[in-house]
Amino acid sequence: MPFTLPPGSDVVSETEIKHSRFRAVLRRVDGPAAAQGFLDEQRRLFPDARHHCWAYVTGNEPSERAERSGDDGEPGGTAGVPMLQVLRTRELVDVAVVVVRWFGGIKLGAGGLVRAYSGAVAAAVDDAESAALFLRRERLELWALEVGHDIAGRVDADLRGRGVPVVDTVYGAAVTFTLATQDLAQLAAVVAEVTAGGGELVPAGTRWVDVR
Repeated sequence: MPFTLPPGSDVVSETEIKHSRFRAVLRRVDGPAAAQGFLDEQRRLFPDARHHCWAYVTGNEPSERAERSGDDGEPGGTAGVPMLQVLRTRELVDVAVVVVRWFGGIKLGAGGLVRAYSGAVAAAVDDAESAALFLRRERLELWALEVGHDIAGRVDADLRGRGVPVVDTVYGAAVTFTLATQDLAQLAAVVAEVTAGGGELVPAGTRWVDVR
């Protein structure tokens, strides 16, 4: 089962090995272009660093998944690939990581670099887990629920309060909520309760959804 980070929740972890400083940053990204923008940002923020190594995994379905990494001047295979392997092992998707290194004057050797870069990413992932930031990514059925404007605010709050994922809200002549679930019977029972039996669920496809 894949996991991801909430949007806007960077996770930063710093380690020091033989006077070299490694700064790992994890971020939610929605595709390769966003991952590249993240890397460019880190390069602008830390132009004095010698290396800005990176890796990302995007796409929920295996058929659409994109996985890339880069060593940025470190010996081939000693930075980006070990970083990517941590993301794979932890089953992360739509997540990018950049590890910025300030060289401390002591060479670490190939094995030392692999341990340093993979360890920096693992530390950031561990921090995210300790903070309970990770969300499960699940492919759920979508159902549309239309209600009047007079009760929309209360219904929205009641649905969210009962743990129903509300993935979209459209305001028109009425208010249409798009709800996600794996259990239609349970969702129908909740909707009947919060709408006093007046709500009707209409199939609206499927979508990958963040679930706590």
